[in-house]
Amino acid sequence: MSDSKIALVTGGSRGIGQNIALSLAQKGNDVIITYLSNKASADETVAAIQALGRKAAALPLNTSDIKGFDAFTDQLSKTLNTTFGKPRLDFLINNAGTSLQSPITAATESQFDEMMNIHLKGVYFLTQKMLPLLQDGGRIVNISSAVSRISYPGVSIYGIMKGGMDVYTRYLAAELGTRGISANVVAPGAIFGGGAMEDNPDIRRFVEGITALGRVGLPDDVGGVVAFLCSDDAKWVNGQRIEVTGGVGL
Repeated sequence: MSDSKIALVTGGSRGIGQNIALSLAQKGNDVIITYLSNKASADETVAAIQALGRKAAALPLNTSDIKGFDAFTDQLSKTLNTTFGKPRLDFLINNAGTSLQSPITAATESQFDEMMNIHLKGVYFLTQKMLPLLQDGGRIVNISSAVSRISYPGVSIYGIMKGGMDVYTRYLAAELGTRGISANVVAPGAIFGGGAMEDNPDIRRFVEGITALGRVGLPDDVGGVVAFLCSDDAKWVNGQRIEVTGGVGL
């Protein structure tokens, strides 16, 4: 049985999630990613991980479909045993998500419910399903956003859900400490690349102007931070929100 550790990265086929998966692999971890619909991109990520000498697999998952979590858990358990030769995960990275732009005056209940299911309810109950498969001494890293701290017009629903993620992470840390499991949250700023947000010259200039380091964020700015939190160097970091924005809103 291999001594390498195994990470599950939701939404790992592109953008931040893909960079997280590759960063974890570069640190010597095996990786399972999930994808919503783009199997080709997921397969490319798996191939890139394997090219680094690590084991990898990609499983389909709609993180907003709570009723599908039992079937996913069964499939994950089979994959762990057959592909990786182990019954449990070491790291859970809750990354999958999408953004939403809508002013409060125009927001709809369906928009609210969709964001809640993807970013809060789905994460809550997927994590619950994963806990029996997570090794004692493991790590949970949730991906939040700078907009849970700084308020920008038009992203209230998204920001509310990410704020809930910040709180949820602290409760995970408090309740799972008896198993030696730590939980932290990483909050990126505006990240360009991977299609998670609108990308045009005006938005890029705006982000550059409010960022102390004077440029927009890229997926490569985030993955290494998550990999660090899954390393021995971060063994005493728990219940923390780490903002990765290049200095927005200082």
